[in-house]
Amino acid sequence: MNTTPLPGPDQIRAYRAENATMRERDIAAALGVSEAALVAAEVGFSATRISPDPAHLLAHAERLGEIMALSRNENAVHEKIGVFENIRSGKKSAIVLGENIDLRIFPSRWAHAFAVTKTDKDGNEKLSLQYFDQSGTAVFKLHMRPASNLEAYHHFVETYRLDDQIRTVEPQAITAHDTDHTRDRDAVDVELLRDRWTALTDTHQFFGMLNDLKVHRQTAIASVGDDYAFRLADEAVPALLHEASKLPELPIMAFVANNGIVQIHSGPVLRIVEMGPWINVMDPTFHLHLRRDRIAETWLVRKPTSDGHVTSIEAFDASGNMIIQFFGKRLEGYAERPLWRELTESLPRHQATQAA
Repeated sequence: MNTTPLPGPDQIRAYRAENATMRERDIAAALGVSEAALVAAEVGFSATRISPDPAHLLAHAERLGEIMALSRNENAVHEKIGVFENIRSGKKSAIVLGENIDLRIFPSRWAHAFAVTKTDKDGNEKLSLQYFDQSGTAVFKLHMRPASNLEAYHHFVETYRLDDQIRTVEPQAITAHDTDHTRDRDAVDVELLRDRWTALTDTHQFFGMLNDLKVHRQTAIASVGDDYAFRLADEAVPALLHEASKLPELPIMAFVANNGIVQIHSGPVLRIVEMGPWINVMDPTFHLHLRRDRIAETWLVRKPTSDGHVTSIEAFDASGNMIIQFFGKRLEGYAERPLWRELTESLPRHQATQAA
């Protein structure tokens, strides 16, 4: 067991100053601290503790004007530029349904928040609001842009500034909602799974089905049978993005989720750039940065709905965690676009699946 004490705020700031070009997540990993602890060490210098309650943010978000919303998990970063619109707050969940900013928020998992000021190499201030879960992992970041309402930003920070401006964060372990869900394919009642899957009438029922059956998502997908799900080749997601970029008339949906939020892009993807292990979408209001080398399994999944089956492409890492999920954009009450279905069904299959 490692008994080495974690660095304190002064040590964290000193290390950051000595390694100014390192990414924050890399600094946190090098020091063995959470990203929230890294930011908290700057309280009183370049960071201010604010209320982590997303209801407070959502009550003022429209006034901020155009911003960049960033949500990420270990292997994907999802950035959208736009304004907050059509906000629906709630204690268990909140929704933002704007043209560009489209979020599903789980408030109970937002535990720490900071207003952060950075200065770039040209001396310009970069302002952001940064939210973290109980473990200190980043949930959501909102970055001000040239067109943002800075007066509204400063008013928000002053209004929700906490009295306790402590410079430390005590991380708490988080138990995943599906910890008790089986990952053993031999333990799955396939007949019951198929009966429940066949009875679906809406894609939103899928999550509830998995909870009822206590089956891990990836395990259910791998167990249900090829008529509902089959494995694709490792290069399927890059192939999907490249092919979709040739079809500007085809709007797709890209979902990236973490413990506290789901962020969604709806629209075409046009400019695809590969750099080392990353494949990126670099469009005017949508940036996606995806670690293609961390994709361990990719599946084509068909979910029945009252409008016919809906096709998703779902990519998982080596631990079975969802990295990213793609759908074709459609309106409720309408069938899936044939062009999306043709594109997904043309993607390369996993060799074992192909041989079968």
